[in-house]
Amino acid sequence: MTEMVYGALAPSDSEPTMSKWWRTVDHWTMVAVFILVGIGLLLALAASGPLALDNHLDPLYYFRRQGAFAVLAMVVMIVLSMQSPKTIRRLAVIGFLGAVVALALLPAYGDDFGKGAVRWFSLGFLTVQPVEFLKPVFAVFTAWMIAASTDLGGPPGKTISLAFMLAIVVQLALQPDYGQAALVLACWGLIYFVAGAPKWLILTLLGGVASAGMFAYRNSDHVAGRINDYLAGDLDPLTQMWFVNQAIQEGGLTGVGAGQGHIKWSLPDAHSDFVIAVAAEEFGLFFVLFVIGVFMFITIRSLLRLRRERDGFTRLAGVGLASLMGMQAFINLGVAARLLPAKGMTLPFVSYGGSSLLAAGAMMGMLLALTRQRPQGDMGDVFVRED
Repeated sequence: MTEMVYGALAPSDSEPTMSKWWRTVDHWTMVAVFILVGIGLLLALAASGPLALDNHLDPLYYFRRQGAFAVLAMVVMIVLSMQSPKTIRRLAVIGFLGAVVALALLPAYGDDFGKGAVRWFSLGFLTVQPVEFLKPVFAVFTAWMIAASTDLGGPPGKTISLAFMLAIVVQLALQPDYGQAALVLACWGLIYFVAGAPKWLILTLLGGVASAGMFAYRNSDHVAGRINDYLAGDLDPLTQMWFVNQAIQEGGLTGVGAGQGHIKWSLPDAHSDFVIAVAAEEFGLFFVLFVIGVFMFITIRSLLRLRRERDGFTRLAGVGLASLMGMQAFINLGVAARLLPAKGMTLPFVSYGGSSLLAAGAMMGMLLALTRQRPQGDMGDVFVRED
């Protein structure tokens, strides 16, 4: 009876941890992540030289930093991918509480680095953007709360997660960081939707987002300017989007050649938020389509593996993390293609930045842990063992 409920018998406890991990982890998703990291290093080498020269540093300074953070991020990913769902939940809850406190301290101790939005802590050798670490642990925390609310005598998890989500969205909007606020809201709504949210709640949220967007457009010059630039038929030659558009057009199908692009000399965020424009100019449309394909592969494959998962928390947390990866990539790429207004959001594993890399490594580590093959995953295993 135990086998019918939980699936095939669990592997022997005597099996070495590394062997068990390697046998159950999703190898193809790991390969895809390493490909993205390699692409990020290639683009850091191509795009960060002008920034280093402007700051009177060695031309390879930022490339070496990206490499060091990439190694650390992969270590974090692998270590987390070895953990059980229960451990992932515990670590995420602790991380979530810490990230919420860090976000609350930003107005007093944060820095805007001249960009008009207080989003970072400066630690001297490193700048940390709390929201990058908040997003994945928020997804796991939300999944835990919503899954626990379905237990007999469980906590009012849906209400608790809603309250935290609204508090976080308000703090992000006040920075202002409307892109990340929208991403957090979308993540919460998607997890709740998969868990069986009532239609009226989803419609209410959509109405609230539309109302908040109109309010921000009418009362914030920052938001109005970005939306007006997005809707404008002709781009202002002094704006970021004009440089991005020119880079994509000049790159064509195969690019102008590695190191031959010009956008990195003109665009301040060419190495981070708009790194895909450097890729489009120097390596062409085919290369960009390949990058898009890798992100789609990771997201879709993870969701397909989660279909077999019976545990409610694991399934919801995995859906939240996989969707976060896909949505953040879509927003970054959509901005570059002028499908969305400018958001100031990095491309996971590809954009330059220590916070972005480490947070993406943690996110993928948790996702790999939740999508590992488990004894309860396949009912077919039961019948095979009984034959």
